[in-house]
Amino acid sequence: MLNLVPTEAVDYLVIGHLSQDLTPKGSRLGGTAAYSALTARALGLRVGVVTAWGGELPLGPLAGTDGITLFALPSPHTTTFENVYIPGGRIQYIHQIAAPIDLEHVPPEWRRAPILHLGPIAQEVSPLLGEGFSPALLGLTPQGWLRTWDGDGRVIPCAWPEAQTALSKAAAAVISSEDVGGDEDQIEAMALTCRVLAVTEGPAGARLYWNGDSRRFRAPAMPEVDATGAGDIFAATFFFRMYTTRDPWEAARFATRLASYSVTRPGLEGIPTQEEIQTCLVEVF
Repeated sequence: MLNLVPTEAVDYLVIGHLSQDLTPKGSRLGGTAAYSALTARALGLRVGVVTAWGGELPLGPLAGTDGITLFALPSPHTTTFENVYIPGGRIQYIHQIAAPIDLEHVPPEWRRAPILHLGPIAQEVSPLLGEGFSPALLGLTPQGWLRTWDGDGRVIPCAWPEAQTALSKAAAAVISSEDVGGDEDQIEAMALTCRVLAVTEGPAGARLYWNGDSRRFRAPAMPEVDATGAGDIFAATFFFRMYTTRDPWEAARFATRLASYSVTRPGLEGIPTQEEIQTCLVEVF
C-alpha cells in the first residue's frame, strides 16, 4: 500500500525510482526498486520502498502485496524508458525523469533496516549515505550512476566520480557487464575497491570477486522470453542470502539459479515463485 508516514520497521529497504517502461505491448511498471522489492518480499522479508513517482501507471503488485510499504515522493513525471532492439544489442532512451530522491526524506524508522539497497536507474539518489543510517548490509546496484543521456534521450555510459568512495563503504555491489560496456579494466578496478562485487553476464551466469579471488557461476539454460529485471532479481536475492549466510559464494550460486527462472516470463511476472525458491535452495545445498 502507499503510505506517506511509515511507522513499522522493515527488513529490506530499497531506494530508487520506479519506472514506466514503454514496450510494443504498452506501458508497464519497472525499475530496480520494483523488481528488488517484490523479490525480497517473495523471500519472506518486510520491504520498504522509497521512490519518486508521477502516477502515470497503476502501482500494480507493489500496491497490492502485503508486506511492502511504499514511501513515494511527489513528482511531475515518472522516469520513463524505451528500449529499441537492433541486431547485436539494444538502444535505450529515457523520455522522462522523476524528481531526485534526497536521502533526508527517508523515514527515520527505515534508516536502521538490516539490508539497505541503493538502486538508482537515472542518477536520482546519492551513493553516499548521510548520518542516521546503520544497515547491517549496504548493497549497491550502480547502473543508474553509470549512465547518462544525450539531447535526444539516448542512454550512454558515463564516468562515476564517487565510485571509489561509494564502493569502499558498501558490503557488496552488483553490476552487469553491460553497465560498463564490457570494460574489463573498469570491472577489475571496481573489484579491487569493493569488498564483494558480483558481475551478471546474462545467460552465461555471473562472476563474483571476493577476498582477492574470483569465481564463475553458470546459469542453467532456460527458454528466454524477457530478460528485463533479471539482474535486479539477482541483486535482491544475493544481498538477502549474503546477509543471512555470510557466504558470498553460496549467495551467488543461489542468486544465479533463482534469477535464471525470471527470464521465462515477461516483466514483473518473472518475480520468483515459492516453488522456484524452494527448488533453488535444494539445488544449492
